[in-house]
Amino acid sequence: MFDMKHLSRLKKLDENAPEAMKTFWAFDKAVFEEGALSAQQKQLIAVAVALTTQCPYCIELHTKAARDAGASEAQLSEAALVAAAIRAGGAITHASHLFRG
Repeated sequence: MFDMKHLSRLKKLDENAPEAMKTFWAFDKAVFEEGALSAQQKQLIAVAVALTTQCPYCIELHTKAARDAGASEAQLSEAALVAAAIRAGGAITHASHLFRG
């Protein structure tokens, strides 16, 4: 199912919902601009989120963008481990719902 070539199909969204997609693309571009966080930091956050949501497209795109922004293997590794810790932590804290009283 996952194939980066499928992203070319997004043009169908642009064609069928042009105003909403124009707004989405502008928002997406603005989010990743330099600000209080550097572009590299934002891409590392995006990698971590992509790993937790397990979106292969996002993992691929944001890993490339992070590398293009200068992220090192060590930074990508730490972002992956942060994602793993957050995901595991969610399972642990939700375990509190298993017990009564």
